[in-house]
Amino acid sequence: MQVEQVKKLTRQMKIEKVFHGLTILCSSLVLVIMLLMFFQLIYNSRLSIQEFGINFIFSSTWNPATHEYGALASIYGTVISTLIALIIAVPMGIIIALFLVEISHPFLSKVVGNAIELLAAIPSIIYGMWGLFVFSPFLADYIQPFLIDHLGDKPLIGRLFQGAPMGIGMLSAGLILALMILPFITAVTRDVFRMVPSVIKESSYGMGSTTWEVTRKITIPYGIKGVVGACFIGLGRALGETMAVTFVIGNSNIISPSLMDPAASIASTLANEFGEASEPIYLHSLMQLGLILLIMTFIIQLLAQLWVGRIKKSMGAGL
Repeated sequence: MQVEQVKKLTRQMKIEKVFHGLTILCSSLVLVIMLLMFFQLIYNSRLSIQEFGINFIFSSTWNPATHEYGALASIYGTVISTLIALIIAVPMGIIIALFLVEISHPFLSKVVGNAIELLAAIPSIIYGMWGLFVFSPFLADYIQPFLIDHLGDKPLIGRLFQGAPMGIGMLSAGLILALMILPFITAVTRDVFRMVPSVIKESSYGMGSTTWEVTRKITIPYGIKGVVGACFIGLGRALGETMAVTFVIGNSNIISPSLMDPAASIASTLANEFGEASEPIYLHSLMQLGLILLIMTFIIQLLAQLWVGRIKKSMGAGL
């Protein structure tokens, strides 16, 4: 009997070692793939790095005919369109998640939640086609003229709403991106809020707290780390989105303060021009754009982790 127990224990220890080794292997594989991607992009960008150096980041010139390349216009378009999307999608996502968890009937919460998850499953090219053929004409006919007439002459913000109502441009790209990342932010935030222990909320209600007080003092602080994570999932999706942005942003490598004007993002530039890159310096410049996008993503994720760490320290270790 003891011999059988020893054999069983030995077999369990072997299985445990295999499982432990497998987890280490998979974790290491992720890091190796990321490093290989990074070094591959550097290697395939070497001609552009040697030719333009740091000026590649600060130059807005992009002219394949004269072999002059700069990333500033694409970086600008990527950052501004993503910022517009986050300004719209993050508050809406949090509010919808709170409604589904704290206020709505369970049946309605299930129906709306399933609808939101279906939105996340729609391919990006469908969003792009819908944006180009349906949303952009609506924007050009109704929304942009209204913004130009009522905000175009205002101080400070007026320059953001000047120009021709073409329907495509930075504003269109930001709105489409907001619609695309909203399901991700909402779904993750909803699941985070559902993980708040009900006994804590019930205790607060028992002490006379209102729904708003429970939401503000318990639900949001308890799930703030997950909410921040949801926002950065949406940010990552918005930064790298290609086809939908390519359809509606206008694909013009210029820097304009107006949200009505056409622009370009890093992803849309790569999608439009990668197939035409016949010259080595042209191809390496596009690869360097991809390298910049990867570095931007790493920096944002690092800042997100630092921010979450500060939030945990300021609001308590129980988050």
